Amino acid sequence: MSLRINDIAPDFTADTTQGPISFHDWIGNGWAVLFSHPKNFTPVCTTELGAMAGLADEFSKRGVKIIGISVDPVESHAKWKGDIKTATGFDVDYPLIGDKDLKVAKLYDMLPAGAGDSSEGRTPADNATVRSVFIIGPDKKIKLILTYPMTTGRNFNEILRAIDSIQLTAKHQVATPANWNQGEDVIITAAVSNDDAIARFGSFDTVLPYLRKTKQPSV
Repeated sequence: MSLRINDIAPDFTADTTQGPISFHDWIGNGWAVLFSHPKNFTPVCTTELGAMAGLADEFSKRGVKIIGISVDPVESHAKWKGDIKTATGFDVDYPLIGDKDLKVAKLYDMLPAGAGDSSEGRTPADNATVRSVFIIGPDKKIKLILTYPMTTGRNFNEILRAIDSIQLTAKHQVATPANWNQGEDVIITAAVSNDDAIARFGSFDTVLPYLRKTKQPSV
């Protein structure tokens, strides 16, 4: 199963460090970030889980729930959380999914169907493709997919920046340019006429016939 942007995020039930969940029910009517890890007690992932914990309030401000998944049992996650606290200074208070049967990793196209049905005996290299981030909207559709190599730690400030853009552009008929950050000028989409742009945004600058910029509207 190949997943693309605007596909419905596959639903599943799973055990987590905060008890069993049904994924769509857990998301509810808000936004969610699902981020995956190839193995517990690995160095880069340890720093990532701590970094995410340190930014938990920023995600909460945006109405975004965060949930991690690692190809290991939940009992192992509980032990790993102590190492994460030691390494980063942050407690992991968000749920971590146990995927010891590889069900979710396969469902989200991070491992092939022939990968087996157990995390037992598998190495991080075996699970190297389980290094993805999925941003999921209130409609349960996938809004963004990023996949990283094992040696490159993820930049979760970039995930927040992308969420700011996605939430803004979902409400207004605008897009965001390269390297955009909250509060900077945005692009008016082609679906908005010049007259409508003036009515909506007050004024705009025409850089090119197909590139019009205006002040960021309020979220």
